[in-house]
Amino acid sequence: MKTNKEHLVEMSVQAKVHAPTSRGGYRVDNTGIPRVLPGVGGIVYNYRIGDCCMRLAGDHVEPGVSLRNEDTSENQGVMHNACVGNRAIIVDGDAKGDEGFVTGKHGGIEHTMCYFPPETLDKMKIGDQVLIRSKGLGLELTDYPGIACLNLSPELLDKLAPEEKDGKLVVPCVAEVPPYLMGSGIGAASAYTGDYDIMTGDLEALKEHGLENLRFGDIVLLIDCDNRYGRQYKKGARTLGVVVHSNCILSGHGPGVTALLSCSEGELLVGRHDADANLASYFLED
Repeated sequence: MKTNKEHLVEMSVQAKVHAPTSRGGYRVDNTGIPRVLPGVGGIVYNYRIGDCCMRLAGDHVEPGVSLRNEDTSENQGVMHNACVGNRAIIVDGDAKGDEGFVTGKHGGIEHTMCYFPPETLDKMKIGDQVLIRSKGLGLELTDYPGIACLNLSPELLDKLAPEEKDGKLVVPCVAEVPPYLMGSGIGAASAYTGDYDIMTGDLEALKEHGLENLRFGDIVLLIDCDNRYGRQYKKGARTLGVVVHSNCILSGHGPGVTALLSCSEGELLVGRHDADANLASYFLED
């Protein structure tokens, strides 16, 4: 498969480990019960890519390390340039020099998330600076102009190894998600940053589509979902994405998906079920 990866720009972007934030008080879940739970930000020690994201005692929990700059334009520079699979290097603090990689982006809070090994997390603290060797923005599939690359590093594209068949790309995924389950974040003007949520208020629908045991880092195919020029429903569109944050208690919310590949028409992306289609399988050694 031909790409323009030899022309991509590799650029440093940098952000700090962002402290957990809270709106305070109760949040009413999708059954009407008020709850108080951990949420976004910080360093999460006991959940990582490959772990189930559905049954945490938490809301919008981000596995690993959450990064953000307080300067909005600088943070947008990180959110736009960093791509899933990019190298992430800690540049100060007790874990200086340790490396991980980008696992996703969370809209609203505007966090970039990274995986680091457990022994590295133990040395990190809020405020540590992480440099990302960003590369992937501008990536194109030369023979497939109808398929857009978003938030996708060339390294992850190589690991996904799409198969070419009858003018379409066959892509690995753990599940296919129907469009009526996509909620919070839909309608956003761009999918080059952030995510949108698989709604989880209907447990039977989740079971029907094999979504009840989703994991952080799972690769999923969104059916009739167009992310090329913002997020919308469109018959025949397809979007391949990665699960980036945990299930959520609010109506219209659920595990967040950051887009990787998207076509607006022609069903150019075809799913091939692979239970191992997860960032942990692609990037972590056994």
